Amino acid sequence: MKTEAKRLNMLYKEIPTLKFIKIFLDEYKGKISFSSSFGAEDQVLIDLLMKYEKKVEVFTLDTGRLPNETYTLIHEVNKKYQTKISVYFPSSQNVEKLYREQGINGFYNSIENRKSCCYIRKVEPLKRALNGVNIWITGLRAEQSVTRTDLELFQWDDEFKVIKLNPLILWSEEEVWEYIKQNNLPYNELHDKGFPSIGCAPCTRAIKEGESLRSGRWWWENPEHKECGLHKG
Repeated sequence: MKTEAKRLNMLYKEIPTLKFIKIFLDEYKGKISFSSSFGAEDQVLIDLLMKYEKKVEVFTLDTGRLPNETYTLIHEVNKKYQTKISVYFPSSQNVEKLYREQGINGFYNSIENRKSCCYIRKVEPLKRALNGVNIWITGLRAEQSVTRTDLELFQWDDEFKVIKLNPLILWSEEEVWEYIKQNNLPYNELHDKGFPSIGCAPCTRAIKEGESLRSGRWWWENPEHKECGLHKG
């Protein structure tokens, strides 16, 4: 499958994103899922996927600690596209065990604790969501953080044993927002309050002028640690 990812990179790297998505969905129909956290990039991809192929599964991970604004957006997306986004939840037993071991906000105490929380609330549910999937579409962009600069359009993900497809990998933040505005897409209200990257409520804050796009995620950690395990840099 690593060889297949390299082949796909060579095949599609010169094709514009909007044209490429339609061609790719036609060729790999029924073998693709898109995981959305309802950030700005994901709104672009949901719109493109719904225009071209509504049968592509779009799913999200409800960690149990999402901001209310994210739930509001999920409702708006379902209504706009007349669909129902699939939702995967963490195991209740795992969450209860995590609480016994860490307390309610133990993830602030160490990177190990935080990664354990992310694993239980995100990674394990994602493994269930990707069961049987060959192509996993994401909204990753190279300029988002230092952990993502080496990502390619197609990349073999050894953790989840799938080919990861990053259609917006070379898009700028300006291009993302231009698409959102031109197509009048709904987006998370927190973006207008200084939140360029949105995850769980207790692990996300607004950023200050001059800070990097993902500096509001796990802001108490160093930049090279700022991944939850879904996307390893």
